[in-house]
Amino acid sequence: MTTRDDLRAAKALQGLRFPADRARALDYARVRGADRKTLEALEALPDRTFATHDDLVDAVPQQPEGTDQPGGTAR
Repeated sequence: MTTRDDLRAAKALQGLRFPADRARALDYARVRGADRKTLEALEALPDRTFATHDDLVDAVPQQPEGTDQPGGTAR
Protein backbone atom coordinates (compact mmCIF):
# COMPACT_ATOMS: atom_id res chain seq x y z
CA MET A 1 0.00 0.00 0.00
CA THR A 2 1.01 3.57 -0.45
CA THR A 3 0.15 6.90 1.06
CA ARG A 4 -2.15 7.36 -1.95
CA ASP A 5 -4.50 4.55 -0.84
CA ASP A 6 -6.82 7.01 0.85
CA LEU A 7 -7.18 8.90 -2.44
CA ARG A 8 -7.82 5.66 -4.34
CA ALA A 9 -10.50 4.67 -1.84
CA ALA A 10 -12.10 8.11 -1.92
CA LYS A 11 -12.41 8.00 -5.70
CA ALA A 12 -13.66 4.40 -5.84
CA LEU A 13 -16.36 5.10 -3.27
CA GLN A 14 -17.79 8.30 -4.71
CA GLY A 15 -21.55 8.00 -4.62
CA LEU A 16 -21.68 5.28 -1.96
CA ARG A 17 -24.52 5.92 0.49
CA PHE A 18 -23.63 6.11 4.15
CA PRO A 19 -23.67 4.73 6.73
CA ALA A 20 -21.90 1.77 5.09
CA ASP A 21 -19.94 -1.16 6.45
CA ARG A 22 -16.69 -2.60 5.14
CA ALA A 23 -18.39 -5.35 3.11
CA ARG A 24 -20.73 -2.90 1.40
CA ALA A 25 -17.85 -0.58 0.53
CA LEU A 26 -15.87 -3.47 -0.97
CA ASP A 27 -18.86 -4.64 -3.02
CA TYR A 28 -19.48 -1.12 -4.26
CA ALA A 29 -15.85 -0.68 -5.32
CA ARG A 30 -15.83 -4.06 -7.11
CA VAL A 31 -18.98 -3.23 -9.05
CA ARG A 32 -17.45 0.08 -10.10
CA GLY A 33 -14.34 -1.73 -11.39
CA ALA A 34 -11.81 -0.62 -8.79
CA ASP A 35 -8.26 -1.77 -9.46
CA ARG A 36 -6.36 -4.32 -7.39
CA LYS A 37 -4.47 -1.73 -5.31
CA THR A 38 -7.70 0.03 -4.37
CA LEU A 39 -9.37 -3.23 -3.37
CA GLU A 40 -6.34 -4.19 -1.27
CA ALA A 41 -6.59 -0.87 0.55
CA LEU A 42 -10.29 -1.38 1.21
CA GLU A 43 -9.74 -4.96 2.37
CA ALA A 44 -7.42 -3.57 5.05
CA LEU A 45 -10.25 -1.51 6.56
CA PRO A 46 -11.47 -2.48 10.02
CA ASP A 47 -14.71 -4.48 10.05
CA ARG A 48 -17.12 -1.80 11.21
CA THR A 49 -19.75 0.63 9.99
CA PHE A 50 -18.60 4.01 8.73
CA ALA A 51 -20.82 7.02 9.25
CA THR A 52 -19.54 9.13 6.37
CA HIS A 53 -17.32 9.02 3.29
CA ASP A 54 -14.61 10.91 5.19
CA ASP A 55 -14.88 8.51 8.14
CA LEU A 56 -14.20 5.57 5.81
CA VAL A 57 -11.36 7.26 3.91
CA ASP A 58 -9.69 8.26 7.19
CA ALA A 59 -9.77 4.59 8.29
CA VAL A 60 -7.71 3.38 5.30
CA PRO A 61 -4.35 2.22 6.73
CA GLN A 62 -1.32 4.03 5.32
CA GLN A 63 2.00 2.30 4.76
CA PRO A 64 4.88 3.11 2.48
CA GLU A 65 5.13 0.94 -0.61
CA GLY A 66 8.05 -1.45 -0.90
CA THR A 67 10.08 -3.43 1.56
CA ASP A 68 12.99 -1.00 1.61
CA GLN A 69 10.97 1.67 3.42
CA PRO A 70 10.71 1.23 7.18
CA GLY A 71 7.66 1.99 9.24
CA GLY A 72 4.23 2.97 8.15
CA THR A 73 1.49 4.75 9.95
CA ALA A 74 -2.11 4.02 10.74
CA ARG A 75 -4.31 6.97 10.13
